[in-house]
Amino acid sequence: MSSGQGPAERVIQAGRRMLNSLIATGETRLRLAVLELELERDRLLTIMMLAGASLILFAFGIGMLLLMLIVAYWEEHRVLAIGLSGGVLLLISALLALGAKRIAKQRKLMESTLSNLSQDRHYLESSRESS
Repeated sequence: MSSGQGPAERVIQAGRRMLNSLIATGETRLRLAVLELELERDRLLTIMMLAGASLILFAFGIGMLLLMLIVAYWEEHRVLAIGLSGGVLLLISALLALGAKRIAKQRKLMESTLSNLSQDRHYLESSRESS
């Protein structure tokens, strides 16, 4: 310790160091949150583009198969073929919608940031109790 420092100056310097530490920790956590949001945005964009292309090709394929089925049964059972095709498509659509809803309920956004903030809060609470 320097002999020129009084108790008030040491308290002020300790407060400044603590404030700098808090700001640095907050900045680190904010950078982590921004990074996670950017990664999630890129991942979602990629998923949406691939899913869109896949859906377009899937729709064309299903359309061609249904057209082939209806043409094959045009003479004897055309109404039955059209009705069964529509029913199967509606059933598959409902199952896919339920699966999408289940996946959408899973929370993963900013998981690391929230975990780190929870650890910081726990550390601050435990250090407060010990002093």
